[in-house]
Formats: sequence, C-alpha cells, structure tokens
Amino acid sequence: MSRDPQYDILFEPVAIGPVTARNRFYQVPHCNGMGTHYPSAMAAMRGVKAEGGWAVVSTEECDFHHTGDITPAIEARLWTRQDIPIMARMVESVKRHGALAACELVYGGMAGHNRLSREVAMAPVAIPLQDGDPGQARAMDRSDIARFRHWHRQAVLRAREAGFDIVYVYAGHNLCLLQHFLSRRYNTRTDEYGGSIENRVRLIREVLEDTKEAVGDTMGVALRLAVDELEGDEGITSDGDGRAAVELLADLPDLWDVNLSEWENDSQTARFAEEGFQEDHTSWVKQVTGKPVVTVGRYTSVDRMASLVRRGHTDFIGAARPSIADPFLPKKIEEGRIDDIRECIGCNICVSADFMSMPMRCTQNPTTGEEWRRGWHPEEAGPRGSDSSVLVVGGGPAGLEAARTLGQRGYKVTLAEAGDELGGHLRTLTRLPGLSSWMRVRDWRVGQLHKLANVDIYPGSELSGDDIRGFGFDHVAIATGSLWRRDGVGRSHRQPIDGAGTARVLSPDDVMAGVDLDDPVIIFDDDHYFMASVLAEVAVSQGRRTILVTPSADVAPWTHVTMEQGRIQARLLSLGVELVPGHDLAAIGSGTVDVACVYTGRRRQLERGSVVLVTMRDSRDELMIALADAPREGVVRSVTAIGDCLAPGLLASAVYSGHRYARELDTDVPVDSPPFRREVVELSGDWP
Repeated sequence: MSRDPQYDILFEPVAIGPVTARNRFYQVPHCNGMGTHYPSAMAAMRGVKAEGGWAVVSTEECDFHHTGDITPAIEARLWTRQDIPIMARMVESVKRHGALAACELVYGGMAGHNRLSREVAMAPVAIPLQDGDPGQARAMDRSDIARFRHWHRQAVLRAREAGFDIVYVYAGHNLCLLQHFLSRRYNTRTDEYGGSIENRVRLIREVLEDTKEAVGDTMGVALRLAVDELEGDEGITSDGDGRAAVELLADLPDLWDVNLSEWENDSQTARFAEEGFQEDHTSWVKQVTGKPVVTVGRYTSVDRMASLVRRGHTDFIGAARPSIADPFLPKKIEEGRIDDIRECIGCNICVSADFMSMPMRCTQNPTTGEEWRRGWHPEEAGPRGSDSSVLVVGGGPAGLEAARTLGQRGYKVTLAEAGDELGGHLRTLTRLPGLSSWMRVRDWRVGQLHKLANVDIYPGSELSGDDIRGFGFDHVAIATGSLWRRDGVGRSHRQPIDGAGTARVLSPDDVMAGVDLDDPVIIFDDDHYFMASVLAEVAVSQGRRTILVTPSADVAPWTHVTMEQGRIQARLLSLGVELVPGHDLAAIGSGTVDVACVYTGRRRQLERGSVVLVTMRDSRDELMIALADAPREGVVRSVTAIGDCLAPGLLASAVYSGHRYARELDTDVPVDSPPFRREVVELSGDWP
C-alpha cells in the first residue's frame, strides 16, 4: 500500500536550527520510569519509536545538577561526565534508525526537593516546597543565578558529548526553576529578575543565549514553554504573560515546544478532554515566531494532523501518549496503513507508572516497557513454536489480544465468545460517562483479527467443559473475565456486609446493565479507581440524590496517579453528589445504611434507596475448574487462565496477560528465575 497524497505534508523535512527532521512527527519529552535506573530498557523503548518513523525522539526530564535533584522520579540524569555513557546508549539507539535525539534538561528547584542529594532547594524567592513536602526552598541571589547558568551550560556540553542533536531549555509543566521565574505566582522578586514580564523572562533569555553560544551550529536549541497555566490572571496565560514571553523570545530558540501547565492540565484523560483541546491555547504561537513549533493534543486522527499543519497551527505533530500506544504510527501513515494504528485511549496508565516510580505501561500496547527486558517488539511477535491449534474462550480484552498475537505468530486459532458481540466487559463499560474511547481496545483488535486467515471467530458460542474436551485443540486459553461482587467483600470487609443480601443492593454490573436506581442512591467505593465515580454520574443522570461513601480520605484515590482525582472530585461536587469520605459501610438495613468513621468508629445512619457496592470482582473461572484435569487426561496439552479470569485487575493488565500468554506459548520460560532480563548495578572500587 502507498501513502495517501493528502498526507504528504506530514512527511516534509523541517529544519531545527542546524539539524533537519526527516518528517513532522515529533515524540516530545515524556517520562517512562526507566531512565538512569534502567538505561538499556529506556534506550530500546526510544529506539523502537525511531524505527517506527518518529523524526525526533526526546528523552524524559534529564536533571543536570545535584542541587536540582528530582528523586524519587526515575528520570534521565546528566550530573557529571559519568552519566554520559548512559545517555549515549539512548542516542545510539535512536540514531540507528535515522531519527534526531533530543535531550530535555531540567532543574527542579522547589519542585525537585533534593531528596537524594539533601541539598537545600532554590527558587526565585523563599517558598514552601511543591507538592506539600515539609520545608522550604531558599531564595536565589545573583551569585546563585550565575552558578545555575554555569551548571546548565556544562550540562548542555555533556548532552552534546553524548551525541544529542537537540537540547532543551525547559520552562514548562510547573516542574522547573525557569518556569517559576516566569510565573508571577512564584516570582515576587524586586530586582532585575522580577516584576515586569521583561524581567521575569530574563533568566530564560540568558540560558537560551548561553546554550546557543555553547553549541554553536552543532545542535538545535528548543525552548519548552508553558504558555498557559489555566490559573487565570494569577498565572501565565496564553493572552497574557505566555504570549508576551513568546513575543520577547520569538526567534531566539530554534524550536518552540509549547504546552500547558501543570502536567495534569496538559495530559488530561479522555474522560475530561477531547483530542486537541490545547489548540485554543497554542494556535497563536506560529503567528508570533518564525521558528518551527511543535504542539501536542493526544492526536490520533490523521486528517486532523494534516489540517493542523495546513492551517499554520503547528510545524510538528507532537506526541507522548500516542507514540506510546503506537510507536509505529508515522510509518503506518506513510505506508497507507491507517487502520492498523493503535489509537491511544487516553487512560493515563502510562502516567501512573511514572508516579509509582516503575517502568511505563500502556493499555493499548502491551509491549511498552518490555522492548529490552523481554525482547518484545510492538509489530513483530515471532514465529509459532509448533503446529499446535489453540482455542481461546472469551472475546474480551485478554482473549482478543491472545487470539490476535497467536494468529500473528502463525498458530491456527479459534476464538469462541458466548455473547453475540465481542468485547467482554468493554461492551457495557464504555457506555459509562467519559469512557467511550476505551472501546478502541476492542475495535483495533477485532480489526486486526479480521485480517488473519488463520483465526476463526465464533460469537454466540457458549462452551462447556465437555464441549471443549471433544474439540481436540492442543491448547486452551480461558478468558472468561470476572463479575463484580454484590456482598461488599473487598479491601475493608473480608466477610459480607451485614444486610448485603437485602433488596435493592446492586453491583456495578447491575448498573451497567441498565437497572433503574432508587432514590437516594448510596455508592460504597472500596475499589478506589474510577468505577464508583462514573456510577455516581449515572445515578445523577437518572435524577437521583446520590451519596458516595468511601473509607479513603478522598474519592477515587488511585486516580491521583492518573492525574484525574482532582477533576473527578470537582465533577462530583458540581453534580451535587454528597461525599462521605473516611467512612466504612458498616451495615445495610431495609431503608437505611450504617456508616462508621474509619478513625473513631463512630456510627451514623443514612437514608437509602439503592445501594451499589463497588468492592472487588470474582473471576469467572468455572470453565477453568471444569477443565482442571483435562491435560492429565490427555484431552489437551494445556489449559491456561488469562486476564480477569486469572486475576481481575486493570484493563491494561488484561491486555498484557493475553499478550504474554500468546508470546510465551511453546517457548522455554524460566521457572526459577525472572522471565526477563534485569539491569543490575555492578559494584566498583574498594569496600568498605
């Protein structure tokens, strides 16, 4: 297949100072939880993107001095020349495939905390450390500013020695000193670095000039700037200080990378923001500068990408999350295979890994983070290990991914789904408010399966253990999913809640099936992810008074790591949902419930209509139990539970489980050691 000519504009080369990007696809800096802790994994992940056609592949934040330490975030580092070989490994991996490598230098200041170095953090003025940490950053004097400029210049030279083509001056996402100097919220200085916008932009200008002088014509110099903090007149705005800063610096950098601040604003989930929602804040930048511009927007629509360039909105299609979901997105467009693109669903599971200081994961792309340690490639699954036939029972996320990957490997696969429609729990889950994009998990896999002649799909085929015994398949994967409990057993209750068996006590599955709710609705959230909050929105949409009870101090606490929690709580409050945090559901009566304070045990009663218990799920493992003896009887060679049938978890976990099963079938998997490579620190020098 060949590329549609209307997309030719996306494959034009673009100069960035002295270097040239081969096309307009730009992987902007994004965190990955690998960095200097897992440098080979980080290098392989970035290299796959270069292989997939991204013209520029950037690092994550790269902290460059021990006084700007951002531990415990697992990021890149260029403190000294000792760090250069680690960064050079990534550069080599990227350049091997013809892409430019960009390094985003960062100095955390009050956002860095210096937890490893134990240095006192510095900021434009004395101010408490960001994110609620005890302690304060001290105000920088002129000598501190001069030292900071020197440190940054030295880091730029180390980046050049590592082989990078582009180096960043970073003033975005409220995570770095330079943005804090720009923002009136933090910079109340009265000297030449404070007050007017010209003064507050001064340090950014000086660092840009230092950087360009240091690299000459050997590297492109990019400025990443938050043009709007969504804080109104108190912060940087795209019609105020953000625009003024761009005007003052217009043609000084070789590239403008513009975004919103904070990160939770710039990388909102699909539940709260549509594709390209940043455009209203960034569309003006190219009117101000003659230098190329890169913008982001979780873009997956190729028509929209081309339109952005034609309309003069941007020069580069910037991406973090879409490049994670499909590292080969540019190449698929170039080859005319648009329907093969794995579209980002905007769930921020990738983001959650960074917050938990672990290697990145992706719901759509189960190979993310496994490129080096398991040798998984996003487009290649390797040949089959035998001529065995495989039956996959269940057409949900795990079953679809297992069947797709097995088919890609060349196995003869039969996929049997009890229902008339593929998708498993996604069929109902994606009808909940804000979750429609999650259906992309099903749709992409179904589309790929239809291209595989060696995969047969049988919807409306509910199978028993005896049915399966009689078919003669060599291997059977059971992907029958899970169901929510309706008795309250979960984290807080290891026995059913008293009264859980009474009338109008429901599970999330009941609500998703369309059961009408009785007023007032009590939702008990002991799950702590998104489910209870979206069910509360359903209840409100039915006109019901809604009360959400949770043992946690705030609603949906796990969504702090997907950067949604604040928006979830704000939405529920705006809808009039009554929140009862810090309380357990102690008992359910016929017309009331007892809730108990988790700190004091003090009880009180709430009137109740319907009660929805969001606690835990049970695996639907009946078939697994029925076939437990089948391998020993010689009926099949193996029976394996995958996805929620094995252990209910994240949607990403189900997809990964199906993929792993398909990858490992008929391979030698270690039993007594990890089934993946590890990067182990080598001890050097004398001890003690």
